[in-house]
Amino acid sequence: MDALPRRNIVIIGGGVIGCTTAYFLTRHPAFNPALHRITLLEATSIAAGASGKAGGLLALWAYPDCLVPLSFRLHRELADEHGGADRWGYRRLGCGSLGAVVQMADLEPPKPEAPNGASDALPIQSSTLDSPVQNGEDKDWEKLPKQDEKAAGLLKESPLPADLDWVNGELIEFYEEMGKPGFTDTAQVHPYFFTNALAELAREKGVDIRIGAKVTKINHSKAGGVQSIEYEDRETSQSHTMGDVTDVVVTAGPWTGRLLPRTRVEGLRAHSVVFEADVSPYAIFTDIQLPNDYVPEHRARLGQKRKHRGNVDPEIYARPKNEVYACGEPDSTIPLPETADLVQCDEAQCDDLIAYIGTVSPVLGAAPIKAKQACYLPRHMRFGEERGPLIGQTGVRGIWVAAGHTCWGIQNGPATGYLMAELLLEGKAKSANIDKLDPKKFKV
Repeated sequence: MDALPRRNIVIIGGGVIGCTTAYFLTRHPAFNPALHRITLLEATSIAAGASGKAGGLLALWAYPDCLVPLSFRLHRELADEHGGADRWGYRRLGCGSLGAVVQMADLEPPKPEAPNGASDALPIQSSTLDSPVQNGEDKDWEKLPKQDEKAAGLLKESPLPADLDWVNGELIEFYEEMGKPGFTDTAQVHPYFFTNALAELAREKGVDIRIGAKVTKINHSKAGGVQSIEYEDRETSQSHTMGDVTDVVVTAGPWTGRLLPRTRVEGLRAHSVVFEADVSPYAIFTDIQLPNDYVPEHRARLGQKRKHRGNVDPEIYARPKNEVYACGEPDSTIPLPETADLVQCDEAQCDDLIAYIGTVSPVLGAAPIKAKQACYLPRHMRFGEERGPLIGQTGVRGIWVAAGHTCWGIQNGPATGYLMAELLLEGKAKSANIDKLDPKKFKV
């Protein structure tokens, strides 16, 4: 009987794809710690890029369809096995798209109701004008003006679900559940906590995770395949070479194209904000029509004009533990930096996002901001078009790639890691047909 081959597997990238690959390798039935050595190299920190700054939505209607069902199921199983509800905020939630029309009158601050139906021209007692910031009290009328029965009767019926009470229903033109019949299930995780938890679980099984290790070169030959990896220790600036490497799995997100240019994986910058607010669990895709003459306050103060073109479409995700995440349109104005900790955040774009959301959600408009941030979404481009992710072995023996997942990296991370473990330890992907994602089909 032939002896089982030894494997020295190096994973490049500590995002969700790299960490799920490390995790599922250590859980595969063929994994043998006496024969299989696994090292994960990360240039910055675990989940430093998009894996820590994404929305974390999980959906059966995501894409590509060859990954989604397996990954959606694995998310649930991981949460059940490792206490994901508490550890990384796994839960089911509602998800829909809405259209809103905002007029300039809707943006004016509400007037306090005069007592006993008196005219607005009557003087208001000074005690009513006391600011809650000054006296430390929070008055209900300053959050939402009172309405008498006659005024309430003039309001149109909102199409929103009854418990989606943090959006102004008076502005909503339509609300539709996301997905198609039979495929509307949605859930969520907190991406940063999920990715870090999977990394820690992999470390507990023997994976050597090296932080601050920036890979500079993958040495290989046509005849011999992969041979060694060179990386820089960013803390000491020393260069290191890892020899006797049998397999390299490049899961470097948007930086994959820097290491493997033939993959044509690149980055698209996306900004996001995190509000501090406790709201009902919904993920909302919006289409908000703003007045042509509306200029957000932060831009008006600087004498700037509006940046939007009439309609804006922020995505909003309620999270456990008093958080609401929101993201806006991506941009390509700033090239991908060398490492994730060097990503530039345009605070004005974050402030735009906050202003747009405040037009339809007074609750979020008044909420404290916990974070303003930016990251780069990894996308696989061919002939100017965005293609699906690449998962599998390249044309060089021992060099593998799992990257280019765009906005569905968190959703499809578990399936990608699971299938990579099958490819590495069994020689083929058995749990899903991912032939169309084969890097060799794109001559990588």
